[in-house]
Amino acid sequence: MKVREKGAMFVMSVLAVAALACSTAAAQAQTGNLEAAKKEGKVVVYGAQVPQAMEGMHKGFEKKYGIKVEYWRGSSTQVSERALTEWRAGRPGFDVVEGNRGVQLIMRDEGLFTKFIPPSSEKFPAQFKEKDALITPWRVLPISILFNTELVKLTEVPKTFDELLNPKWKGKISLPDATRHTTTAQFLWNLSKFKGDKWLDYVKALAKQQPILVESLAPVTTTIIKGEALVGITYIKYVKQYKGPVSYVLMDKYLTDPNYMSLSGKAAHPNAARLYIDYACSEDGQKAIAEDGEFGLYPGIFPAIKDAEKVVPNMVFMDNPTEEEFNKLMSGTFRQIFFAK
Repeated sequence: MKVREKGAMFVMSVLAVAALACSTAAAQAQTGNLEAAKKEGKVVVYGAQVPQAMEGMHKGFEKKYGIKVEYWRGSSTQVSERALTEWRAGRPGFDVVEGNRGVQLIMRDEGLFTKFIPPSSEKFPAQFKEKDALITPWRVLPISILFNTELVKLTEVPKTFDELLNPKWKGKISLPDATRHTTTAQFLWNLSKFKGDKWLDYVKALAKQQPILVESLAPVTTTIIKGEALVGITYIKYVKQYKGPVSYVLMDKYLTDPNYMSLSGKAAHPNAARLYIDYACSEDGQKAIAEDGEFGLYPGIFPAIKDAEKVVPNMVFMDNPTEEEFNKLMSGTFRQIFFAK
């Protein structure tokens, strides 16, 4: 065969591969078929979002498409446990799973998801675009100190996590149980970004403050509002999503966790699920969650929280322990620190 012919064949093969890649990417980026989605009638979502934070978006989605959203809420840990249990039993009940990166990666690696890139996510910052197309970021969750505005004077509010170690806060801090809650285990582990090798010393000192340990991050806010705790470590967004005397501390840096949506590999309502994920990432969907206090990823949209625009530039994104590291932290390190007699 002549060199020219070989060269032509090589170019043709490269173009064919490129065309196939483009067509695959295009297929992954397509939204669900609207007519098929309407026939499916509903989408079943398992999520870590409190229902009040999803209400505006769900109403907008149902109004636009006439498709009902069935939403089951638990902590990210509970969401993943339920989804994994159903999947392993061969009876997955979810079309879409929403949760933090750590548990999403665990579910991804077990094969729960299929590829889908929502077209509306194209405007998101490049750093959030997942190459494998199996998990889609749609919001971020900065963590700060929340406090009861009626019981804590502004002059006494702890301005840093180190100030929580002051003896006056002993027994008055609310914190999720890091032996049961993956995001809290992840947060404590990521304190190394601020404290280096001394992060574990800080966790031990925090445990000596005898914090009120709750199931997940949402109940931290409830304990603060009720006055059972005066301060707590949780998401900033809850100052908008819970009614009561609660505010947050403006800090110079915020450990932050992106949250993701994923399409079930065995979705009973696949077209409705694709529409749902695409709507969550759209300008309308992102405006709806911003009104409910969420930090989305759509450019120029900020949550309806005082000084939210000052929070965004100072977010530090958390790394993710492996599943093995999570197990070691939660069942070993943190159990010893918080529960050793």
